[in-house]
Amino acid sequence: MLNSSMNKKEIEDFLNGKGDFVQIDHLTRFLTRDKPPLEKRKFIFEKLAEIYEKKRMFQEAAKMWNNISLSSLTFKEKMQSYVKEAELYVKAAKFDEADEAVKKAIGEAHGAERDIVTKTIKAFYKEQALVYEKENRRSHAAKIYEKLLEMSITPQERQEIKDKLLPLYERLGRVTEYFTLKKS
Repeated sequence: MLNSSMNKKEIEDFLNGKGDFVQIDHLTRFLTRDKPPLEKRKFIFEKLAEIYEKKRMFQEAAKMWNNISLSSLTFKEKMQSYVKEAELYVKAAKFDEADEAVKKAIGEAHGAERDIVTKTIKAFYKEQALVYEKENRRSHAAKIYEKLLEMSITPQERQEIKDKLLPLYERLGRVTEYFTLKKS
């Protein structure tokens, strides 16, 4: 059983060889029962996020990254955690939550870091849209491209997105959107 006197190595050794859901159970019980100190709590959240992401439970993993950011002390750590949270919400197709995470990341960023955050988020969206296209999840890909069109992007990026979106609309039978986009 996990306890507060254990260090990170001992916690990892205890969890080694156990199934993912058993690890999740032990770690969440430890968090609620023992109320570990800040650094240990952050480590537990990281382990949980890792397990959730491995199991493709992206929404739960994103929640863990939000907890990590709340446990972080520096602005840079907080910003990076919020960016990771946004990435996982994009993978979970939870765009409103991703937007909130981006706002929090930009709030923690300073100057040029804000541009880096927005570029990183755009890259996540584009990457996930390509994944959806490869998986033939056209509707999800179309939603991401629509989301990208709402963002502040260059005219060249806008044209690239339109070029990807038009065939998706055609295959999805979304004729009205197809002609509206083609005219613009």
